[in-house]
Amino acid sequence: MNLTVGDISGNSAKIVEWAHQAAAGGAEVLLTPELSLTSYPPEDLLLRPSFQRQAEIALFGLMRELAGLDLHVVVGHPAAREGELFNAASVLHRGALLGTYFKHDLPNRDVFDEARYFTPDNRPLVFEVRGIRFGLNICEDTWNAYSPEAAAAAGSQVLLVPNASPFHMGKDTIRQSMVARRVQETGMAIVYANLVGGQDELVFDGASFAMDNACKVAMRLPQFVEDLAFLDVRTRPCGAVELVCQEVQAQPLAQVAQVYEALKMGVRDYVNKNRFPGAIVGLSGGVDSALTLAVAVDALGAGRVRAVMMPSPYTADMSLEDSREMVKRLKIRYDEIPIQDCMNAFAAHLEPLYEGRPPDATEENLQARIRGTMLMALSNKTGSIVLTTGNKSEMATGYCTLYGDMAGGFAVLKDIFKVWVYRLCHYRNGLGAVIPQRILERPPSAELRPGQADSDSLPDYEVLDAILSRYMEKDESIEAILEEGFERDDVVCVVKLLQVNEYKRRQAPVGIRVTHRAFGRDWRYPITSRFNDLEGLQS
Repeated sequence: MNLTVGDISGNSAKIVEWAHQAAAGGAEVLLTPELSLTSYPPEDLLLRPSFQRQAEIALFGLMRELAGLDLHVVVGHPAAREGELFNAASVLHRGALLGTYFKHDLPNRDVFDEARYFTPDNRPLVFEVRGIRFGLNICEDTWNAYSPEAAAAAGSQVLLVPNASPFHMGKDTIRQSMVARRVQETGMAIVYANLVGGQDELVFDGASFAMDNACKVAMRLPQFVEDLAFLDVRTRPCGAVELVCQEVQAQPLAQVAQVYEALKMGVRDYVNKNRFPGAIVGLSGGVDSALTLAVAVDALGAGRVRAVMMPSPYTADMSLEDSREMVKRLKIRYDEIPIQDCMNAFAAHLEPLYEGRPPDATEENLQARIRGTMLMALSNKTGSIVLTTGNKSEMATGYCTLYGDMAGGFAVLKDIFKVWVYRLCHYRNGLGAVIPQRILERPPSAELRPGQADSDSLPDYEVLDAILSRYMEKDESIEAILEEGFERDDVVCVVKLLQVNEYKRRQAPVGIRVTHRAFGRDWRYPITSRFNDLEGLQS
């Protein structure tokens, strides 16, 4: 289910709708995702007494609305008990509350902060339907042995697991391996139902599945779409259970397809759930803005996306030509706003204050800030959100301008390294050639001064991204990176840029997370710090 944080009435209505569909299809148990009543993660909404109260009222309202169905509905919700708050899943049947399970393992790592809100509990819950005993765990519980073993010891034959497990590259494989370990340890079959949809920087990919007690995947749902599937749970003569699914099995997407679908879903849900009428993208003729535009159109439709090109005297003719060609292919609204006059006006006012200092990055940054001002003015006037186009490589090294190309409401490529930008562009063109080939072949440039190239300021992106991946994503030591054969000067350059640009990243818009370590929730480094990881390496 694709739910919305805080939309308790809307989420409740969707649960009722899907419960009726499930009952009409002959189901006797319906499993919904973790915290399905409030959606996930509610964050500090959980600290509001009124939020807790509304969730409780909605739970009892659900019991009344589902009373006419012969269906056991597992609903996730926060539960306040004697001054403590629990991450709970309740079993509703025929207008009654059969029981409530409280989550035991509260993750407090990566993007998770559940220990801030919830109290753990260690009591299993097992309920019986037609002689088959179902246990409950919630998401993180199955990543450790305690809760599944407690459910098995209480007599569970099939473990039902509501989840809100966010996507990152490789996550689907990790989940399946983890569930297989729990199956082997406990002998239970496991049904794993995951949330789907975008929530701020997080994207939940669904990909729900069921695994029998021989570790065979009996059912797999598609990624990045809502779906309802039916699974038969049968008892064998030996007493073991058998999972049977007659429906077509969804095959996992290739990794590049998963990432592209995650970006689409992240944009679509951020724009729609926050009720923006559309999106604005500043085009440059480069690969980052081209990919951002393609994702936006695929997510929202051509009628809700507007592109703006703002050429300066340093903008190459090919940049204009390629931008015009791309918007023609996409059939979207396109405007060109030359910024030469604005540059002249700024220069006239500022030059007397520069006291004869020569031109430098100041003039380059002003061009980006003029463009940012134009885009935000259009956003204010139309209500559409500006999608920024910077990638993870640029965010890491500060190769971006505060209040310039960083100005906007949502950063589509914030967790996409530059080498992945090209992979995604080639993937998108494989679905239909919307990005002109020349954009993918020309050397990347910010075009803020004559003859500028990214390689003037940064190592080649293949080298840059490899160093960043090791240092930033995997927390490898500088010594280990050097042992991999990277040049000392390149490592020093990249790490130094990463360290000194934290102040920029703190002011960047929220963006879609597709790796296990993204700037934002996953990355918490101080701006003010005298720690020097490069001591002894710098010349």
